[in-house]
Amino acid sequence: MQRRAFVRLVGGGVVLGAVGGLGACSGRLPAEAIAAWQGPGAEPDLRRWILSHAILAPHSHNLQSWLVDLRTPGEMLLRCDPQRLLPETDPFSRQIMMSHGCFLELLDLAARQRGQRAQITLFPEGTYGPDQIDARPVARVRLVAEPTLAPDPLFQQILSRRTNRQVYALERPVPAPAWQALAEAVRPHPLRFGFIGSDQAGAATALQRQREVARQAWRTELVTPRTLLESYRWLRIGASEIARHRDGISITDPMLTALDRLGLFNRQQAPAPDDTAIRTQLKDFDAKIASAPGFVWLVSEGNSRVVQIEAGRAWARVQLAGTALGLAMHPLQQALQEYAEQAQAHAEIHRLLGAERPSHTVQMWARVGHAEPVEPAPRRGLDAQLVRG
Repeated sequence: MQRRAFVRLVGGGVVLGAVGGLGACSGRLPAEAIAAWQGPGAEPDLRRWILSHAILAPHSHNLQSWLVDLRTPGEMLLRCDPQRLLPETDPFSRQIMMSHGCFLELLDLAARQRGQRAQITLFPEGTYGPDQIDARPVARVRLVAEPTLAPDPLFQQILSRRTNRQVYALERPVPAPAWQALAEAVRPHPLRFGFIGSDQAGAATALQRQREVARQAWRTELVTPRTLLESYRWLRIGASEIARHRDGISITDPMLTALDRLGLFNRQQAPAPDDTAIRTQLKDFDAKIASAPGFVWLVSEGNSRVVQIEAGRAWARVQLAGTALGLAMHPLQQALQEYAEQAQAHAEIHRLLGAERPSHTVQMWARVGHAEPVEPAPRRGLDAQLVRG
């Protein structure tokens, strides 16, 4: 191996270029890492049955920062694991709170399925400040039997929901009834739902502008060393590492797995902005974003912790409704992140989505379309997410 190529490998360069971007997979995930997606089966404990569905909620970087305390009978106390945060890309933990909202929505759907009303009290010991989270619980949940409570049909989609980061079928626009169904899914929560599809009048320009913001934001995250290294921290490379951790960003590419085992991929060093890896990942992302026939977004009035939870609950419903319709979805959180280098993209996407007022926050922005099915993300399993003591 030539010395120049070796240096690029140690710096993380050519390696990630080989897999075409963070989160790419070319092999199957180990069965034990995705076993939770089979569902809880005949689990006799009602709370555990409900939580076994809740842990399948989407989560930023697949961190699974949920911790649940079941030590008080008849109660579920949800906390946030302080070791599972994204201080560089999500410095105010807005995305983390949204992920907890997703968890609570799936919990609520599962409780309804068993004739139970989930009484959810948010921040029972006080709300977190705007800058950081702390040890206080996110929510206290008590179950109240209500046999006449109607199940929500979205429950049936929990085990099938996926985040699909592949190339979409640009030639297949999202039909108008599907947009309406996604909008209806949001209705229980106070978020403004917006969308743009390729078959709408004047959509070409709007789609192109949104694609450009997505590209800009993705490049910024890749060429900012501290944000890229934050993702490197959560890389799980190869079947054994994926099975051991069951979280984070899974990569099963054989080349990267082999190089990692040989010590030729240094996760402590970011590649240079003009490195082959960066150029390859940008090209790969460009192809994916160009294939999107539509985008959806959720805008909130205000950005309190409660609002962030509501936004997560709304997004979970949108994804489940999309799953029922056979739609693929991929969140584009980079432009929504609140660190200095993303300020331009953050301002531009708020402008494009009609969220320019200081009180407005774009809580979610995602591409939508049709794509080949993908495997689910690994899950640590319920026991790993229960408070011990």
